[in-house]
Amino acid sequence: METPKVFESEYRFCLILWENEPVGSTQLVRLCKEKLGWSKATTYTVIRRLAERGVLKNESTIVTSLVSKDDVQAAEINELVDKTFDGSLPKFIAAFTKHNALSPEEAKQLRQMIDTHEGE
Repeated sequence: METPKVFESEYRFCLILWENEPVGSTQLVRLCKEKLGWSKATTYTVIRRLAERGVLKNESTIVTSLVSKDDVQAAEINELVDKTFDGSLPKFIAAFTKHNALSPEEAKQLRQMIDTHEGE
């Protein structure tokens, strides 16, 4: 199953959901007012839209995610690499490291990831 697209403001909403789920919709309205400055109507509109797209479910006023934070982040990165770097992970990493130095620990972690996934 393909991960549904989650837009910027929806992602900020999802961060609150992932941190608090399962959560009652009334509590979610309160949290979104406090953290995002949203009205009750805005929060319920986002809940409805994300439910329609299969990102979350709202059953008996309890809201839970159907898509993980990792899945949403991976889909966003894949879209960025495809759109901006012609699907080339080496081009993406080259652009990133051109302006962001890697620590020795980060370089080691990247080597381990490459070794683990090479040939899969």
